[in-house]
Amino acid sequence: MKLLRVGTAGAERPALLDAEGVLRDLSGVVPDIDGALLADDAALGRVRAAAESGELPVLDAAGLRIGPPLARIGKIVCIGLNYHDHARETGAEPPSEPVIFFKAADTVVGPNDTVLVPRGSAKTDWEVELAVVIGRTARYVESREAALAHVAGYAVSHDVSEREFQLERGGTWDKGKNCETFNPLGPWLVTADEVPDPQKLGLRLWVNGELKQDGTTAEQIFAVSEVVRYVSQFMVLYPGDVINTGTPAGVALGEPEPKPFLKGGDVVELEIEGLGRQRQEFKNA
Repeated sequence: MKLLRVGTAGAERPALLDAEGVLRDLSGVVPDIDGALLADDAALGRVRAAAESGELPVLDAAGLRIGPPLARIGKIVCIGLNYHDHARETGAEPPSEPVIFFKAADTVVGPNDTVLVPRGSAKTDWEVELAVVIGRTARYVESREAALAHVAGYAVSHDVSEREFQLERGGTWDKGKNCETFNPLGPWLVTADEVPDPQKLGLRLWVNGELKQDGTTAEQIFAVSEVVRYVSQFMVLYPGDVINTGTPAGVALGEPEPKPFLKGGDVVELEIEGLGRQRQEFKNA
């Protein structure tokens, strides 16, 4: 299923994109799309039955904002330097274990919402990423095979980053990762049954119409299953938590000088095969 949330910011309602691409209202079936729903097999069964019935009310998509596909996100765990090609382009040594950092849930906006270039920023960068949405509590998961059973679905995530704040201002990466609007998510939460192999997904990103990133999750150093297993050894992953699994080559940081970092007025578009497409206009904060 392709689950999404539509409406003005803070007042989104649950919806579903059916097999024919028709937008349908789910608000009469479930109150929202969140961790509680993803952990409830009976509720998901009602959603699936309603979708298959073809009787859900149709929504007019014209002019309707698409919000983040997941409400009340618990935490966003991010994996850094997780693509062989991205590590090569930035001159970094591939990590021997996953690099973990966090984004606050309040960085999440809709897939087509405006993204703000922070005040004082000179190095705002783009990163298309596969987001993993947790559907079952993952605590000390024992194997990679077992890890995928804890995944509810997948989404497109834009891990916007400010490289000076991240790498040149001391401390951890957090200052360059948690600026407001720095995590567009969606348009859909695609349930795991529609993604039989998360290591066979193409990722692409354009800046002002120019293709910048054209990669595949096959290049991941640590596969989705290993990331979920590994992270669960250090923290409990709950339904409604999100993992951003890293970005392929093609970021501004990896280009020759002068690096083409983002500025107000730029337009970024990104997509992942089968998971939908985003478009953001960047404006100065």
